[in-house]
Amino acid sequence: MNSLAYVPVPAFEDNYIWVVSDGANAVAVDPGDAAPVRAYLAKRGWRLVAILLTHHHNDHVGGVADLLSDARVPVYGPATEALGALDPFVTRVKGGDRVHLDAPSLDFDVIDVPGHTRGHIAYFQAADPSGTPHLFCGDTLFACGCGRLFEGTPAQMLTSLDALAALPGATHVHCAHEYTLSNIRFALACEPGNDALQAWSRDAAALRERGEPTLPTTIAHERAVNPFLRAGEPAIQATLAGQLHETVTDRLAAFALMREWKNRFR
Repeated sequence: MNSLAYVPVPAFEDNYIWVVSDGANAVAVDPGDAAPVRAYLAKRGWRLVAILLTHHHNDHVGGVADLLSDARVPVYGPATEALGALDPFVTRVKGGDRVHLDAPSLDFDVIDVPGHTRGHIAYFQAADPSGTPHLFCGDTLFACGCGRLFEGTPAQMLTSLDALAALPGATHVHCAHEYTLSNIRFALACEPGNDALQAWSRDAAALRERGEPTLPTTIAHERAVNPFLRAGEPAIQATLAGQLHETVTDRLAAFALMREWKNRFR
């Protein structure tokens, strides 16, 4: 079986539109802007054959109509979210469903991950041709962070993050934004004694200085450095109690306090 390329195509200020290709056919994940996708596919000589959507925000779906004007390709998206003019063109999927594509040869298990939006979904590929798993999680899980709770509750988001954290440690996590350096600054405020996080801070800064993306990350790495996956850690709960002068009763309370603190962290 041919190898697959997983490419983060930059868009807007800090988005990544992920493109997966077998060297001829390509799938675009969350194309908020058509222009960078068109340009990248033309440069490589790849043909767009499908589009995957994780949620309804415009920076993730705004380029779909333009891409469909080039070629009518299958579009998969969340079962419970309104997508406006795109609705007639979208095959709706939900947790437990599977998306199969012939070329490139891809199978994705759909996971419900509400929190950022109520109907947010993620796509999990159990193994690429080399055996590596891949996750496309939109704005649910970021490198060292997680999405804002625009529509969901802290309990929903924590449950969603727990589901993703339970995936195999080797899973490559293809997040939709380059938020890593700012997320690391917050993570260090939450858990300054985390040696793995301190090392990641140095490594991520070096990557960005070279103009390289910090993604993909891995599930194992996120378990070690992401404070939102570590809400049960005593050190983090102690920091939250000290910084916010709140009583931290459990993981959910810690997560909710941390997410609210991150919203205003500078």
